[in-house]
This record gives sequence, structure tokens and C-alpha cells, in this order.
Amino acid sequence: MKKLLLLVLLIISFSTLAQNEYGQILSMKDRAATINRLLEDKVKNYLPEIMRREGIDMWVVMSREYNEDPVIKTLLPAEWLAARRRTILVFFDQGEGKELETIAVSRYDVGSVFKSAWNKEQQPDQWARLAEIIKERNPQKIGVNKSEYFGLADGVVATDYQEFKEAIGSQFSKKVVSAEKVAIGWLETRTEAEMAIYPHIVGISHEIIKEAFSSKVITPGVTTTEDVVWWMRDKVRELGLVTWFHPTIDIQRADPERFDHLRTFSKRPEPGVIMPGDLLHCDFGITYLRLNTDQQQHAYVLRPGETQVPDYLTKAFDNGNRLQDIFTGNFKEGRTGNEVLKMSREQAIAEGITPSIYTHPIGYHGHAAGTTLGMWDSQGGVPVTGDYPLHLNTAYSIELNAATFIEEWGKEVRIMLEEEAFFNKEGVRYINERQEKIFIVN
Repeated sequence: MKKLLLLVLLIISFSTLAQNEYGQILSMKDRAATINRLLEDKVKNYLPEIMRREGIDMWVVMSREYNEDPVIKTLLPAEWLAARRRTILVFFDQGEGKELETIAVSRYDVGSVFKSAWNKEQQPDQWARLAEIIKERNPQKIGVNKSEYFGLADGVVATDYQEFKEAIGSQFSKKVVSAEKVAIGWLETRTEAEMAIYPHIVGISHEIIKEAFSSKVITPGVTTTEDVVWWMRDKVRELGLVTWFHPTIDIQRADPERFDHLRTFSKRPEPGVIMPGDLLHCDFGITYLRLNTDQQQHAYVLRPGETQVPDYLTKAFDNGNRLQDIFTGNFKEGRTGNEVLKMSREQAIAEGITPSIYTHPIGYHGHAAGTTLGMWDSQGGVPVTGDYPLHLNTAYSIELNAATFIEEWGKEVRIMLEEEAFFNKEGVRYINERQEKIFIVN
């Protein structure tokens, strides 16, 4: 009942926000309250299932101040901007029908979720108190965040891990295992409450792009790509938000320059003056309420006498949308990223599309934990992270490009698209729609 009530309250509040161009951006106080409600809901209603799925009944997350495990930063209350001294959080699954026990080996509670279980006057040593907590509960498996291939699940530092093992002794050290899949599950799972607000967040990002690709910002022959980039940065700050990466604006046009993957993905494009006839492309994202966006869209600058995008560019853009449809149509629970990549590329090529697919999970992080579905320089598959299976209730930046030869320009044009999408038992849906027509700059 509480879970349903939280969802209803969030839907009501955010549906009333999104009535103007950007929607009302919450005050810092209201953001904190929202983040904390989302955290409470997820720990109580989603984490137990993830731990049971992976067969781990105790999960220990530990970090020192300013050297935080990426996971612990998603577990702290909004008012905590960092760990304090050494912060140790313990989750213990007491079994079916019982709530997850959430403990802070700390002198004080950590928000509303983690209750303090350390009285320093009674037990001066924090590690010794953790060992007592473990011994009292006698878990079957003790998970810690160690991972060779998933960086976001590899947050325990060498010193903490060594001292932890020494403190709990050989009996319980034998029970210590990697919590890699629990950490990934926690990070990649999107809750009903999060999905009630995510469309609003993605919508803000879309509106910024739409305004950037307009005559409000661009004067052909005067405005440079860097002018637009910094307008976007200023706009984000004006709205009281932040970006998680520096945006890019680049140009494809009827000139001899060819598309270069290495130049495009490894370094920033050179600043250029935006001219009539240019096909513009952006890569842009924001962070709000601990959720991220990552989007790529296109705009065309009309030439004198033109009133619409040339047909040859519209057809190229349609190929990009078709590639999206092929790709998302192959998502299926349990399939690996490499399997989806292979199927999608083969189908696209059979339809005459030249594809490149490099999709990643998104959520608490821009390039988030979960299933990797190609990289721009690994179109044959990605070892390990590409072998991770798709789980339901996860979100992705559907990032890819389709190359189309444009006779009028005498070269290939890449339609590079990226949009947030949610995968559940009903399939894949875009969180706030997708771009289906090239924007026009008059």
C-alpha cells in the first residue's frame, strides 16, 4: 500500500510540473525529499528480490570520505554529499516474509533507511563491531563490491577490503564473495516510482535541445558550434541543474570531409561556423534527482528558398529510426547484449542499412552498470559486459548510427541517434518519445 501511495503522489506531483516549456524544477529541499522517498521505496521493495535472485543474504558496502564506492553514493540520503569518516552499510536478508535489515555501522543513523548499530563507548573499534554484527546473523554469503570487469561494482578499496577480512576472521572470510551482480542489479533496476518521474527529466533535456536547435540560439553565418555548446551549459545552470558531460555540437555538410569514427568518438569536433545547408548533431545530457539523460538529435539549417528538410536527408533519417526499431525489437529478457547486437546488425544489413550500434544502460550514472550492447569500435561484440543478460525494468540509452550515401553530397552521412528507453515485460518504450523528424533552423 505504501509503495502504491508513493507512486500516486509522484505521478500527481510531476504531472502538474510538466505544464510549461521545461516544467517546474523542484527546489533543493523538495529534491532531497523526493530522492529520499525513492531510496526508501527501492531498498524496501526491490533490493530483497535482487539479493535473493543472486543468492546473497548479506551485502556490505563500505567507503571512506571523499573516496566513495560508486554504489554507496546511490545509497546515501540526499543530505549526505559524501561518506563520513568510514561509512559501513549492511543489508541482511532475514528471509521470505521479513523486511530487509538495513544497518549503519556508524555512531548515528544514515538517513531514514539505515539505523545506527555502533556504540563507540561500548565497542571502540568500528571493524570489531562489524564483525560482531556478522557473527550475530551468521549469513551464508557475504557480498562485497569487487568486480574485474564492471567498474561501478568494484568500489571496495584495497585497504578497506584487507582490514575487513582481518576483522571478520577466517571463519567468515570463507563466506565472502563478489557482490558484482547485486551491485549491478541495484544500479540497473528502475522502480515504478522512478519511472513516474523519468519522463519529466528526459523531457527537460529534450526541450533544451529543441531550443538550442532554433533561431533563438542560432544565426546562420554567425553562430559557431561552440556558441551552442556553451549556451546549453548556461541553460542547464539557469535551470538549476547540472550536466554529467560536456555537450558536443558537430556539423555534416556538402564538402569533401568524410565521417571519421575515431575523430568523432575520441576527441571533440573543431569549432565551426554554422551555415545554411548544414546538418547539425548534438550529444547532450543532464542529471536531476539522481537520474541521468543522454541524447543525440539532429537539425537542418535551411538554405535560402528552402522551406523543409531535403528529401535525401529525410530518407537518411528514416533509416536511423528504422535501425532503432530493429534493435529495440530484439530485446528479450535473458538475451545477452552480444546476442541482441548480432541479431540487429544482421537484420539491418539484410534491409540495406549500414548500422553501428553502441548502446549502454542509463540511470544513476550516464554510462551505467548493466548490459553493454556494442561499442563503436567493437561491433563484433563486447567480452563479458556484452555477455551480461538483459533484465526487466531496466533503462538504456539507445545509441546508434545509420550511414546513408547521399548522392547530392557525394558522400555518406551518419544519422547518429540516442534516446532513453525503458525495457519491461511489455517490451521497449521510449521514456519521453524519440526524434522522428529533423528539426529545422530557419
